[in-house]
Amino acid sequence: MQHPWWLALALFCPCVVPAQAQTIGGRSAGLSTGSVHVHVIYSDDRRTGANLKVVLMQGSSSTPIATTFTNANGSADFRNVTVGEYHVVVSGDGIETTVSPLFDVDARQVTQSEYVTVHKSGGQEAERTVSRRGTVSASELQVPEKARKQLDKANEAIARQDWTQAVELLNKAIAAYPSYAMAYNNLGVVYARLNDATHEQQALEKALSLDEHCSPARQNLVKVYLRQRSYAQAENLLSKGLSADPNNGEYLMLMADVQYMEGHYDASISDAQKVHALTGEHPPVVHFIAAKAYEQENRQELALDELQTFLKEEPTGPRADRVRSEMSKIQSMSQKAPANPQ
Repeated sequence: MQHPWWLALALFCPCVVPAQAQTIGGRSAGLSTGSVHVHVIYSDDRRTGANLKVVLMQGSSSTPIATTFTNANGSADFRNVTVGEYHVVVSGDGIETTVSPLFDVDARQVTQSEYVTVHKSGGQEAERTVSRRGTVSASELQVPEKARKQLDKANEAIARQDWTQAVELLNKAIAAYPSYAMAYNNLGVVYARLNDATHEQQALEKALSLDEHCSPARQNLVKVYLRQRSYAQAENLLSKGLSADPNNGEYLMLMADVQYMEGHYDASISDAQKVHALTGEHPPVVHFIAAKAYEQENRQELALDELQTFLKEEPTGPRADRVRSEMSKIQSMSQKAPANPQ
């Protein structure tokens, strides 16, 4: 069974923490760029902490341009962003998913700041997730300034795609603070860029052993297991994450894919539907996963419904073109199918 088409894209752009985004696709020569500093705050103007996911979206669409996570001060940076109109989506433990207003990246400003106000999610579950985040933030506060500076320099090297220097600087950050889970996660990402799968896996496993709530490391490690076709290990890792955070849309989306790979189509569809039902925006790709599962069960009409939902949420771009092609294939096959005998 082949990997669904979207996974290659996800693996191409692994998570990096904190706040140095890896963009999806290349940039055309000669286009002007700028940098955007995103500051995530609560309604009382207090800063949030680390590990909130920040996704940069093209214009008013649901097309992701880059993904990163906030640092301990609730800030995230997007560098070398092509001039144009964007918005960001902020999500994570203990907060309601929040969509920012549209803003322009202007080449006349070398850097610009955008403030996004988020609200804590309600109820007892919110109290538990805020407590978990508090533990992560406390760990971040223990990072020595020397280690943090080395990580910042490493992230600048990552932005320049200077992978050799990034490895050197990340190792210096780890030497200054051996329990630096974020540094190990970023090291895993860099090793992935260097096609060093062995050290990539070792770094990500170390990051997760140091901080079991490090969502980026868990997601990246799941993708490693998916590449290895180690589906049982991927499912086990995701199950542990979902037991602590059952409404984590990224975990649920990856779980839907793992279950598809294992041939558990009903379970895959169920988890994809859970992602769609979550409050706030969700990745449209879950509808493609559900559609492929429906196709395997020969439920073509439901597959088409999922693909049409995808196009409502992401009407343009290469992935939308791929979905339209898939719809044409299903429709063509349905037309060729022999009629049921009376």
